[in-house]
Formats: sequence, structure tokens, C-alpha cells
Amino acid sequence: MLTIHTADELRISWDADPLKDGAVAVEGDRVAGTGPLDVLLERFPGARVRSWPGVLGPARVHEGPLPEAPSPRERLHAVLKSGAVAVLQEHVDTPELRAAAQRNDVAVLARTRPTAIVAPGRADLAVFDADGTCLATVCAGRLVHRRR
Repeated sequence: MLTIHTADELRISWDADPLKDGAVAVEGDRVAGTGPLDVLLERFPGARVRSWPGVLGPARVHEGPLPEAPSPRERLHAVLKSGAVAVLQEHVDTPELRAAAQRNDVAVLARTRPTAIVAPGRADLAVFDADGTCLATVCAGRLVHRRR
């Protein structure tokens, strides 16, 4: 099923100018398109639409040690709750953490990289409110965190 994510503003990259009423179409684990919401609705009729308050942009890379938690899964979930869907290899240093990252589609990177929303790239998105709190995280097309 194709889902269109939209927010008050869309940023294709965090250093790009915002697009008001912008949206990202996601099919499976890939970005199917980006642009104004009305254009994507016309291009993908019948798509499910998820509207978010705040700014929608590319998910981030968590650059430091993973937060402490009782289990590897919970440590990775804390990263997802921050709007990141990638971690650095040096901080995923046990077989249990690597397995948890793989099960949750969290990318393990040798070094940090710029993030951007591009079609047909992997659908890694995050929504942040005005104070920087992560409201939602989409990892490889799946909604993995939503702040209530």
C-alpha cells in the first residue's frame, strides 16, 4: 500500500529550504515521489495520507553511543524515538546489538553521511515539532515511532 506523508513543512534535506504543504509518497521501503501534496494526491489516487504537525524531513544518523536501556532492542528503539534510523558501526559493537539493528532495519554505517529524501531511495523519514521533539519516525517505509 502506498502512503503519502505530509506535514506543515517538508525538507528534502535539513539544509534545504522548506516546502509548504510538501509530501513524500512511500511504497514499501522506498520513496515513490516527493513534492506538493496536491500533485502527489493526483499522481497516486487512493493512497493513504498521514498528516503530521511540524516539519517532515530525512531521518537522522545517530552519531554517538546508543542510549542505555535494559535490552539491545530497547537501546535501538530509543534511537528510533529520536528520529534516527542509522547508527555508526563503532557503537553497535556486540552481536546482540547488530542483530537487533538488522531485525529493525536500522542501518549500520561505517561513518556518518548526509541525509536526504530521494526517489527511489530508502524511505527513512522523521517529523519534528518546533522545539525539536521527534513526533514520528519512518524506518525503511515502516512507522516505527509515533509520539502520542
